[in-house]
Amino acid sequence: MSDDDEAVMKRLAVLEAEVKAKANTDQARKEAALAKVREQRAKQAAERDSLRERQAELVTKKPAAKRDVVTHDEDEEDDDDGISSTLALAKKAHGVRQELTKKPKAGEKSWVTSGVASLLLGPLGWLYAGSFRETIPASAAWLAFGALASKIIPFFLLMPVLMVAMPLSGIAGVLYAMHYNRKGSRQRLFERKDKKQLPAGK
Repeated sequence: MSDDDEAVMKRLAVLEAEVKAKANTDQARKEAALAKVREQRAKQAAERDSLRERQAELVTKKPAAKRDVVTHDEDEEDDDDGISSTLALAKKAHGVRQELTKKPKAGEKSWVTSGVASLLLGPLGWLYAGSFRETIPASAAWLAFGALASKIIPFFLLMPVLMVAMPLSGIAGVLYAMHYNRKGSRQRLFERKDKKQLPAGK
C-alpha cells in the first residue's frame, strides 16, 4: 500500500470517528431533552392533581358549612311559608277553575265567547266585555295598525307578531269577562294602580 493510500485511510478513519462522536453527542442531547420534557409533564400533572384535590375539598366543605349555619327554626319557617304559598295558589287556582267551568247566568258574559272573539279579532273582541274606555281606543288603534301594516309590511313578517299578540288578546278577553262577572259591570283591565280608581266604564 502506498503512502497516499495510507493517508486517505487515516483521514477516513478520523472522519468516521468524528461522525460517530457527533452522533453520540446528538443522541445524548436528544435523550436529555426528552428527559427534561418528561420531568416537566410529570410536574404539571402533579400540580393539576393537587389543584383538583384542593378544589374537591372546598366543594365538599362548603355545603357542610352552609348546613351548619341554617338552624332548625329557620327550616320550620321555610316549610311553613312553602306550605302556605302552595295552599294559597291551590285555592286561587280552584276558584278560577270554578269560575271558568260554571255557566254564565243572565246578565253575565261568557268567557269562552270573549276569549274566542278576542283571539280572532284582536282588541275588537274586547268590546264584548271590556270597559269602553279601554276597548274603544284599543280597537281604533288595532284597526289603524292593521290598515297601515297591510300596506307597508309583508304578511310573512307580521305572522310572528300575530302569533304572540293574538293569544295575549284572547287571554285579555277572558280576563275582561271574568272581571265583568265578578263586578257586574265592565271593568278596566289596564288601569294603573298609582292613580285614583275611576268608576267602571259603561
